Amino acid sequence: MNTRTTLRGAAVGLVATLALLLGASPAFAHAEFESSDPADGASLATGPSTISVTFSDTMQQGFNELTVIGPDGTTHYENGEVLADGDTVSVGVNPLGPAGRYQIGYRVLSDDGHPVSGSVAFTLTAPGPAAAQLASSAAAAPAPADAAPAPVAQQDTGSGGSPVWPWIVGAVVLVAAGVFVAMRLGRGGSEG
Repeated sequence: MNTRTTLRGAAVGLVATLALLLGASPAFAHAEFESSDPADGASLATGPSTISVTFSDTMQQGFNELTVIGPDGTTHYENGEVLADGDTVSVGVNPLGPAGRYQIGYRVLSDDGHPVSGSVAFTLTAPGPAAAQLASSAAAAPAPADAAPAPVAQQDTGSGGSPVWPWIVGAVVLVAAGVFVAMRLGRGGSEG
């Protein structure tokens, strides 16, 4: 095998690898949580009228879910349609109830089809307008004696996307095929 054939094979292999990696780059870039309003861990004296969650990618409209769950772990406060505007997803919030920790749960779908889910929390430092209503309805119904606290969801930090290994295997196969073809073409050209 001569130098020219070796260089040709290496060039074909390099071009094939670059084409595979450049074509696969959108599969590696998934949307990630960036921020929320109210911010994770914030303490508020009054409840927000809307909540929003911002991501590193554009979100699809119509496939998103946002929840606002009160300190009791069961009462929902979100209200209305969940809206996606660019990289931000938002929903209206009913007047909040008792002071305490409120969970914002999200499950959203980015433009690349990648679902992202997790949660953040904020603390309401003073009872909201709905606290009196909840207190009166709680007085009317006795609380169960064995009620356990609701589990707290954690923010999803994994990518949850497709595995990388099929792309690596595909790259190796493509490079090997490119080298094989280049070597066959090189031998055919030098024999004739």
